[in-house]
Amino acid sequence: MEPSLTAIYCLSFLTAVVAFAFAAYLYLWVKRQKTVNETILNVSTLIKQGANTFMSREYKILALFAAGLAVIIFVLLPSPIWSGGGIGNHLAMAIAYIAGTVLSAVAGKIGVLVATLSNARTAEAAGKGIRPAFLLGFRGGAVMGLLVVGCSLFGVAAVLWIAGDASILLGFSFGASSLALFAKAGGGIFTKTADVSADLTGKVELGIPEDDPRNPAVIADNVGDNVGDVAGMGADLFDSNVAAMASALVIAQSLGGGVNTAMVLVYAILGLLASIIGIATARLGKRGNPTRALNSSTYATTAVFLVLTAAATLLIDGFSWRIWGASATGLFIGVVIGLTTDYFTDDNKPIVRRVAHASGTGPAFTILSGTAYGFISALPAMTGIAASALVAYKLCAPIGDGYAIFGISMAAVGMLSIVGMIISNDAYGPIVDNARGLAEMGGLGEDTIRIADELDSAGNTVKAVTKGFSIGAAGLTVIPLLGAFMSEVNAAITKAGGTELVTGFDLMNPTVFFGILIGAAIPAVFSAMLILGVDKNAQRMVAEIHRQFNTILGLREGTAKPEYDKCIDIATTGALRELLPAGGMVILVTVVVGFVGGPAAIGGFLMGNIVSGLLLSLFMSNAGGLWDNSKKYIEAGSEGDKGSEAHKSAVIGDTVGDPYKDTAGPSINTQITVVSLVASLLAPLFVAFSFFG
Repeated sequence: MEPSLTAIYCLSFLTAVVAFAFAAYLYLWVKRQKTVNETILNVSTLIKQGANTFMSREYKILALFAAGLAVIIFVLLPSPIWSGGGIGNHLAMAIAYIAGTVLSAVAGKIGVLVATLSNARTAEAAGKGIRPAFLLGFRGGAVMGLLVVGCSLFGVAAVLWIAGDASILLGFSFGASSLALFAKAGGGIFTKTADVSADLTGKVELGIPEDDPRNPAVIADNVGDNVGDVAGMGADLFDSNVAAMASALVIAQSLGGGVNTAMVLVYAILGLLASIIGIATARLGKRGNPTRALNSSTYATTAVFLVLTAAATLLIDGFSWRIWGASATGLFIGVVIGLTTDYFTDDNKPIVRRVAHASGTGPAFTILSGTAYGFISALPAMTGIAASALVAYKLCAPIGDGYAIFGISMAAVGMLSIVGMIISNDAYGPIVDNARGLAEMGGLGEDTIRIADELDSAGNTVKAVTKGFSIGAAGLTVIPLLGAFMSEVNAAITKAGGTELVTGFDLMNPTVFFGILIGAAIPAVFSAMLILGVDKNAQRMVAEIHRQFNTILGLREGTAKPEYDKCIDIATTGALRELLPAGGMVILVTVVVGFVGGPAAIGGFLMGNIVSGLLLSLFMSNAGGLWDNSKKYIEAGSEGDKGSEAHKSAVIGDTVGDPYKDTAGPSINTQITVVSLVASLLAPLFVAFSFFG
């Protein structure tokens, strides 16, 4: 049977509504679970208030930024308004951009609401056993996963249905990417400012437990888990999913006919349905291993997606098995990246244990071994991304001109097809991390804390795996975005009456090479700015913690309460101060390179940015994850236990890895997407105005 785009749009909206309804059910189920410990309730309320305060202030700043950028987009895109093309497309592009930012913000806000609702309930459930605590943490995270994917599918389908022009989706994707860039940066700086400060002053200096209520930074640390790892990562994966779909749909529409467009949307629909099935059936097995349970749910969702898409390809006329193969390849490589990431970051595997053992010799060896293994871990993932792109290209090239790049874009769609499950696993992490802290502060006992620690360790491992999915998908997505940039450049050249179209980027061309070098440097500078933001703010917070311990009588003894709000305020003001510079620098440099070197320089800029960004992102995410789990492995009773020299060294490694894995590393893949979209959107201007183009 022939696919009907109208029917597929309706099915997209219906599937999104089903996801929203299931998310509402899970939210109400979590809310019905009881929590009675008064201390836990009070601390949970403080965490919720701190998260809401930060996000409200952050969103006000981002709203002003988005409004200003929307005006610029209206004036300049898809071509300068004075060129006489009419205001309809200009208005559509600006509205699509705003819609992308709003949907991303809404998903993040609701995700934090549910996460702060789930943490106290998960802490108390841990007192009843690992199974009920796991289910509460996972279902709380699943609300975020369903909302993000539901919003992305609904938004993309609505923009394409209303505008009828897939290029308008670039505006929607840019809205999602720009908000994700700043939300991830701001949330990441907040959370790691508090985490680093709490660990250094508490564990290393004072020798007190991780979530001891005497530590003034402990509430800010728990707030940060939500604004960084829930709202920030949710925005990041919303951006990745939208960018993958947008690039595939832009190329599909350029190939003519509605079959390819239908295929992209149908695969996205089936991916969301597979995630719903996977979430609904997720359970902890008899052995009670939460890492195995989370990974098993991911693999089950993968299998369901492959079966559903194979059935759709078989039943719907025009759907190509070659394109299905490209999509399946992307998903398979995503699983492989997850497995290799798990090998390097799971404390049941040898790499983490080697780093833990090295910590017994001193912090220098913790850093050296973790850095080395972090770099090694990048090779399998980058090889997988390269292989996925190559296989998808070769599979789809025989179909016809343009289908090779379409195949790569569908590999990215395939890799992110189960993003609902991926985000559920990711959001589970900060919920159980908060639960662990609440269990300690609420005095629930060592057995409960041990169970919460086991859940938290699984969360750290799975968070590293989800970052691998996100980074891999970003690597695949920007390849078709580079193709979209070339198409936009050639359209502008043709419109201006030119005949020399761009067919590639010659590395021996000095203008291209100029762009490559600048592009390769940007991820490093971007990362440095974010890490320095954590460094400066953490120094201020450490000074405040010292002040409180030195001036508040009875704080060390536990007879007086710390001033938690002072640390929350330091993290908030510091993160908001550092929110815009790094992201603004990325956008500004892209524009400058475009006007200096034209399309050739931007082509090189994107190539350098992609390769350097993927390497740094994978290295920092994996190194940070293995340092964190090395610390937890020692805290579980190995290599000297808590308070030993190995433990102190591992804590230092963890504090180095914190901004790596939760601030800079996962922000780079968003940065890659942002510069690719800026380049595509401004391509006509770079053709018309450049010094050396």
